[in-house]
Amino acid sequence: MTQHNDEHAPFIGLLTNKVALVTGAGRGIGAAAARLFAREGAKVMLASRTESELSAVVEEIRAIGGIADYIVTDVASAMSVQNAVQSVVSRYGRLDIAFNNAGVAIAPASLAEIPENDFDMITAINYKGIWLAMVAEVHAIRATAGRGAIVNNSSVGSFRGNPGLGAYAATKRAINSLTETAAREYGPEGIRVNAIAPGTTMTAMMQQWAARVPDIVERLNANTPLGRAASPDEIAQAVTWLLSDRASYVTGVVLPVDGGARA
Repeated sequence: MTQHNDEHAPFIGLLTNKVALVTGAGRGIGAAAARLFAREGAKVMLASRTESELSAVVEEIRAIGGIADYIVTDVASAMSVQNAVQSVVSRYGRLDIAFNNAGVAIAPASLAEIPENDFDMITAINYKGIWLAMVAEVHAIRATAGRGAIVNNSSVGSFRGNPGLGAYAATKRAINSLTETAAREYGPEGIRVNAIAPGTTMTAMMQQWAARVPDIVERLNANTPLGRAASPDEIAQAVTWLLSDRASYVTGVVLPVDGGARA
């Protein structure tokens, strides 16, 4: 009997031969995801508002032999989002997967104290921006790859009331609803839609919050069974799996990646 020995089989990355779009890709979780997607074999288009950040991440990816490009994008603008998605198709021929990560935070405040301009801004980017991206991505996947996967970035804060972060948490809960609805609507076409719900993650956004509230990370870690914050790369690992064919029977999930904080 001949035994199969795959010791010398070629390594196949989780995203080999996939074409990916990542929004909010200039830093934090988005940049970590773009780097990891490339390492796992994807061709990646990075999108965000800050060209210098995008350019730096693309150069990092190319330096390790990855395939990546970028386009400056404002996710609050339907025209800008459509242009970004069309750029992926023009550059790489199709769209297979997308990570809708772009988002912003506002200064912590009780609901009655949130400035209306802040509320409008966070809603336009965190909620409407995700919807605009999903609309363009679904059309592009249908027209090119035919089947694919989308992951949206929510938050563990979307599952409960969040004193001081009410507007932010509400936009993230809206993302959960969009994700679940899209999973039911587009699953029959072979388009999977999931979300991740990160816990405390050491991004620039978290560091800005910590600058205003010096003990916030310690307080959050005290309520996290694993006792620490995540790195952006740890969140990106979960996103990569959800977008890969390894998760082929997973759709409509809002996956906590939170060190057990919701348990």
